[in-house]
Amino acid sequence: MFEKLKDIETKYAEVEKALGDPAQISNQQRLIELSKTHAELSPIVSTYQEYQQLESALEETLHMLESETDAEIVGLAQEEVESLTVQKEELTEELKLLLIPKDPNDEKNVIIEIRAGTGGEEASLFAAELFRMYTRYAERQNWKLEILNSNATGLKGVKEIIFSIDGGRVYSQLKFEGGIHRVQRIPATEASGRIHTSAATVAVLPEAEELDLAIDEATELRIDTYRSSGPGGQSVNTTDSAIRITHIPTGLVVTCQDEKSQHKNRSKAMKILRARLQEQKQSELNSERAETRRSMVGSGDRSEKIRTYNFPQSRVTDHRIQFSSYQLDSILDGDIQAFIDQLTTADQAEKLKQT
Repeated sequence: MFEKLKDIETKYAEVEKALGDPAQISNQQRLIELSKTHAELSPIVSTYQEYQQLESALEETLHMLESETDAEIVGLAQEEVESLTVQKEELTEELKLLLIPKDPNDEKNVIIEIRAGTGGEEASLFAAELFRMYTRYAERQNWKLEILNSNATGLKGVKEIIFSIDGGRVYSQLKFEGGIHRVQRIPATEASGRIHTSAATVAVLPEAEELDLAIDEATELRIDTYRSSGPGGQSVNTTDSAIRITHIPTGLVVTCQDEKSQHKNRSKAMKILRARLQEQKQSELNSERAETRRSMVGSGDRSEKIRTYNFPQSRVTDHRIQFSSYQLDSILDGDIQAFIDQLTTADQAEKLKQT
């Protein structure tokens, strides 16, 4: 580990020197790359330098203990050794975490797709509640949320809703939310009072920029327009504003009809398509490395059952890490940070085993 840290310290010094070179200012792309590398290495190097200072102080104190005869000074020095040893162990663990390979998508914004699963109208209502949960969480983080496409039901539920969240390191916080979410409760329409189990699927996709994924629109896309349908006001069924984009090489189809403007619907549909293509590409890569990449918190596969919301017991349980909270109401109101933190910690612990 320490050889790797020395290499990082050397590279950091080289990057700092390059950033101070006036010749780099004219090369904006190179400057951006250097600044990004500097930002990534800075916390590792500063922690390592703190570790080195601590180690030096510990060696000096131990050396003093060997030659000191005054009982009072020896006692103080022994206390100092104990304190410095604890700090050194803490910094060692911190350095291990800092050296865990970063997920390249952590800094990205996300596109989330929520779809009602088994359970009929009750599943649609639960899907709407999950959407509200993520909306409230985004508000708590001061993130921007935008609905890209939705398919509502008559009882305030949603069969499907796709939305983007923009902010700081959004994917790093929400990447473990993908999978099957189950709800256990007595539906309002259930006369006999029986508890029903319904489900909704959540997919969390890192947003793909045009630079990340090249699409030849002329040869790879078929774009159709049609009239919007469903609830939506006067513009519904009056103009051909809805968009259907088919990615010919993969067969992926994306539709968008929420906006009155055909141009806006097209832009949103392309955003969704890029994210899905990027996810497909990443899934293929992950399957090739399945054994080394699989984490105890799961693969993020939307077919994986990850969490149960039990209304009779006011309990929410994440099955991947066996973590439960009895604050169901506050969780559905967006207070999900405890789950995010526990999942992140579990993922880091698993990655540490693999390093």
